[in-house]
Amino acid sequence: MAHSAEEILGDAVSDGLVVVKDGYRSPSQIIRQVEAGHPIPDARGQKAAEEIIALAESATADDFVLCLLSGGGSALLPAPITGISLADKQSVTQLLLTAGATIYELNTVRKHLSRLKGGQLARLASPARVVALILSDVIGDRLDVIASGPTAPDNSTYADAWSVLDRFGLLEKIPRSVRSHLARGVGGEISDSPKRPDPLFENVTNLIVGNNRLVIEATLRAAQSLGFTAQLLTAELQGDAREAAKNFTFMAKGIRQSGVPVKPPACLIAGGETTVMVKGSGRGGRCQEFCLASALAIDGLSDCVIFAAGTDGTDGPTDAAGAIADGTTIARGRSKGLSAKKFLEHHDSYNFFSQLGDLVKTGPTKTNLLDLYLLLVAKTAAT
Repeated sequence: MAHSAEEILGDAVSDGLVVVKDGYRSPSQIIRQVEAGHPIPDARGQKAAEEIIALAESATADDFVLCLLSGGGSALLPAPITGISLADKQSVTQLLLTAGATIYELNTVRKHLSRLKGGQLARLASPARVVALILSDVIGDRLDVIASGPTAPDNSTYADAWSVLDRFGLLEKIPRSVRSHLARGVGGEISDSPKRPDPLFENVTNLIVGNNRLVIEATLRAAQSLGFTAQLLTAELQGDAREAAKNFTFMAKGIRQSGVPVKPPACLIAGGETTVMVKGSGRGGRCQEFCLASALAIDGLSDCVIFAAGTDGTDGPTDAAGAIADGTTIARGRSKGLSAKKFLEHHDSYNFFSQLGDLVKTGPTKTNLLDLYLLLVAKTAAT
């Protein structure tokens, strides 16, 4: 996005800063680039956030502020409010991720601990004209959720953030500074994030320029060109990764037995983002967990293949985008002395697939448009 902006705008760009996760930086001429921690924010991201705050505050009514946003922006731009440390924010983020919070729930909390999120970047840049070009990694493309909506009106409140933490039983586990701040917000002692119809948004334009629908449509075309009967199962796959895998693999059995919902050779496609409630010290991500749970469900079905991967090239805190599983996965693991059920129990899908050579490693894709899930059933399937 930064490269395209430089190519199109040329000398009109007077200054800029882009924050990317580790391994994603590439040369640019005017716009500075720094790497920072994701999904857990770090000091590099906080330093970059301070620079972006300074850039926004320096804008005048004669300036044009271009914001290039994608999923991941919440973690990459930590700007905790006064009284809350980066360590406090890291703790809250880790607790919510481990508990299996959705991106909506996670960002509801983060917006109320930040000086940038929830429309506050737009407020800092006012009265300049602000245009945000946005790559969506959020189901439904909600502007207030993508990267925690730094240029969009916030639809959530302090009460919502408090409710999220209460629902996961985290109110007694979060740092005291965070609990105190949110309590003051709930009590009306401090102002909430900007919301409609705040006049500051009259000078702000938010445009979705890429989303998971583009990924799904390209996948449908590719599958059809390869001779598969392709069908979109859902563009909103979400919920627990294991439960989602059960529904997905149920379709595989239906295709094999009766050609429903499509006849083989079939390719079922889904887009979305599942979650994992982590218990234990295993290594993996939602896509890898989805594939391991799927492998157990299709064990012995030699004509089925399942693929799940994150479009940004990383699944959870790993260097894999996802994994591939088929009807032989469990048996191949057993031949190496690996118990798939035990690896799944410990949320250790990365180490299971790594030993089979079935991890999908793409390297940095330099985009983030949710996850892609595929089910392939061969033409030889019994019907």
